[in-house]
Amino acid sequence: QVQLVESGGGLVQAGGSLRLSCAASGRTFRNYAMGWFRQAPGKEREFVAAISWSGAGTVFADSVKGRFTISRDNAKNTMYLQMNSLKPEDTAIYYCAAGPNMAAVTSIRVDYWGQGTQVTVSS
Repeated sequence: QVQLVESGGGLVQAGGSLRLSCAASGRTFRNYAMGWFRQAPGKEREFVAAISWSGAGTVFADSVKGRFTISRDNAKNTMYLQMNSLKPEDTAIYYCAAGPNMAAVTSIRVDYWGQGTQVTVSS
């Protein structure tokens, strides 16, 4: 029932910033914890960040801690990933997802996926 659409990906120089958005549709959007994941060519999809349904709790992967910020605006049915101090190793397709709680999302036990948006960081 929940549909997610990512946007905001593109090309950026190392050290630069980019803001990804995930627009959600569905009457139960507020009931879900949400998160961001990424997948580089030839690699497994990995967890990036998660946010609780209220926005009060957040979790980040060690690789992005201190550089990325996750937020959500339930009134706008939108989740964001602010990416600062980008590195070439951040290059990947970024996906947003929704799950029943934070534990589920951080362990990639999610119920809904977006289609992804490409982020490329050049050196």
